[in-house]
Amino acid sequence: MFSTKLKLAVSVLLICILSIYFVGAVAQSAEDETMKAAFIYVGPVGDYGWSHAHDVARKKVDEQFDWLETVYVESVDEAACEATIDQVVRDGADVVFTTSFGFMDPTVKAAEKHPETIFFHCSGVKRAPNLGTYFAELHQTYYLNGLMAGALTESDQLGYVGAFPTPEVKRHINAFAIGAREVNPEAEVQVRWINDWYNPAAAKEATQALISAGVDALAFTEDSPTVLQVAQEEGAIGFSHYSPMYRFAKDATVSGQLVDWAVLYEDILMKIREGIYTSDNLEDVDYWWMLKEGAAEIGAKGDIPINPKYVEKLKEKQVEDPLLGKLSVFELIQKRLEQMKAERVLFDPFIGPLYSRGGRQILQQNEWATHDQLWQMQWAVEGVVGPWPGEPKS
Repeated sequence: MFSTKLKLAVSVLLICILSIYFVGAVAQSAEDETMKAAFIYVGPVGDYGWSHAHDVARKKVDEQFDWLETVYVESVDEAACEATIDQVVRDGADVVFTTSFGFMDPTVKAAEKHPETIFFHCSGVKRAPNLGTYFAELHQTYYLNGLMAGALTESDQLGYVGAFPTPEVKRHINAFAIGAREVNPEAEVQVRWINDWYNPAAAKEATQALISAGVDALAFTEDSPTVLQVAQEEGAIGFSHYSPMYRFAKDATVSGQLVDWAVLYEDILMKIREGIYTSDNLEDVDYWWMLKEGAAEIGAKGDIPINPKYVEKLKEKQVEDPLLGKLSVFELIQKRLEQMKAERVLFDPFIGPLYSRGGRQILQQNEWATHDQLWQMQWAVEGVVGPWPGEPKS
């Protein structure tokens, strides 16, 4: 009997040891499994703007995570987006990031066709069980650049070279104008649309036309450093867009709106890795990250928030704020940065009272614009000059 009990005990022990071994082996296998993420870009990775910034982030997470393999497809036309997605899925992509507003509907269709694949679309508003959305929002940084432009302009005429008249671009133009007029009520922002995300020739033509019309400070949405290069040639100033552009125009680049997509990609990919995000729970996943989350920053380049050439001028310009009292524009910029980076954000450019350029009150006293109001923005604020497709009539 003792021998039988001993055999039974040994058998149980062996089963336990084998169970531990197999569980460990399975866990180790899961840890060793490679995740493949595909990134689809609307422009070339060498555009030095939007697509370049996404690709810098892709390289960063690829290097950071040894379990991650990344691939990318650049210069994808909207009409070719769905076919491109199908191809990267066939090639084994577990996760697909589509990085242009115009890729929204093709991504939705692809998500329906590939229910086991996880999709994330940048700047979109449509989601599905296996499709989330994300965006690094820059209206706060455009506002800060507007403070600088309004203080530095000598003509009171600012310019904006816009890609497409989408709510995102309109939001950024409005924020730029709000900042400029906060420190210079006479400032106007003249807008020229080029109807392209990446078109250096059109950007050059629009910039030259704006400067000829008296503009001496420019912001833009076009994914090349062309606007800054022309500004430097003509003695004007401007601001980096999405990626650092200081090296292309060291005298003309005052600051800029810089984005760190890596903080978003790190968070998304880690949550997929840990099983928090799956192909059936993404319908409510919508990232909207800004200064507070570290997705946005001001800068001529990474280590130069404001070009030293212009710091003294910003310190010399004094303004009166109803709450902060008398201070320099430089001090105002630092204070607004502090307020917008706070854990509980204490300031936003879109706080009432706020009126459209047609005189309609958009926000009441102390009313903050909602996410949906910002995302769907069509109206132009006071001080914006030029065509504005989709502008409400009243």
